[in-house]
Amino acid sequence: MPYAIRIHEPGGPEALQYEAIELPDPGPGEALIRHTAIGLNFVDTYFRSGLYAWPHQGPLIVGAEGAGEVLKTGAGVEGLAAGDRVAYTLPTGAYAQQRIVPAHRLVKIPAGVSDEVAAASMVKGLTAHYLLHRTFRVQPGQAILFHAAAGGVGSIAGQWAAALGATVIGTAGSDEKAALAKANGYHHVINYRTEDFVERVKEITGGRGVDVVYDSVGQDTYPGSLDCLRRLGMWVCFGQSSGVIRNFELSHLAQKGSLFATRPTLYSYIATREELEEGAGALFGAIEDGTVQVPVNQRFSLKEAAEAHRQLEGRQTTGSSVLIP
Repeated sequence: MPYAIRIHEPGGPEALQYEAIELPDPGPGEALIRHTAIGLNFVDTYFRSGLYAWPHQGPLIVGAEGAGEVLKTGAGVEGLAAGDRVAYTLPTGAYAQQRIVPAHRLVKIPAGVSDEVAAASMVKGLTAHYLLHRTFRVQPGQAILFHAAAGGVGSIAGQWAAALGATVIGTAGSDEKAALAKANGYHHVINYRTEDFVERVKEITGGRGVDVVYDSVGQDTYPGSLDCLRRLGMWVCFGQSSGVIRNFELSHLAQKGSLFATRPTLYSYIATREELEEGAGALFGAIEDGTVQVPVNQRFSLKEAAEAHRQLEGRQTTGSSVLIP
């Protein structure tokens, strides 16, 4: 009988319980997979704490990405067979040794990508892809600011944006994290604990400001993120690791230069099979050709999920982290 991490009531990391689960055979259009690696993401803590509404009643299994091996497929599934290496991202359900996944949400892992890297990159890598290539199409010669530059998404985005020819500016919370961001493509890294990131961005850009700010921090970086933008620039708020922004008003965009603002989510950008395949193909291609390296810097056993959440929320992690079932 497989085991999973389940939550019976929203709460802190202690709410994560290691328990046996029962799984039926996969139904039509489904596949049963055995996880070999599971990605750890900040969104997992939002579901665990209750900040994000649970998708159903009863115990919840969190986890938004995983990789593994197909064990069995249900009726009508084409293009997948037992033994195939696959990866996926779904909002919840990954913290388990085995699970059933809709087959159309699975992508095959190419030979040049390891299971750990695939598990660590489905959310973060596909997020970096849509941010840089679709939400705001980064062009050569543009300047961008990426908060949390040493984090999982930031580490991938820095490399990818540099390869696109942008001037890449990042923020980080320590000299160690700043050095890590530098190693991942950032041309300038600002330690926000010792420097005013708004003033430094103005210095770096000669007073012009950046073309786009990618902000997953939230309250702690608002409204500073807007003050870093050039006239008609875009603020992309795609997360809230420091808390929900409570003082945003549309008039701020007008006052600070007729700015654009968006609050995108990954699943809106990979809603169709075609969009998923396009994003995964671009991501895995960038990994295979060396444009992007996905640093898996922390590994925890599945039983250690609570400790993994404590370290993630305490901003003690860098790059990507995985749980090993």
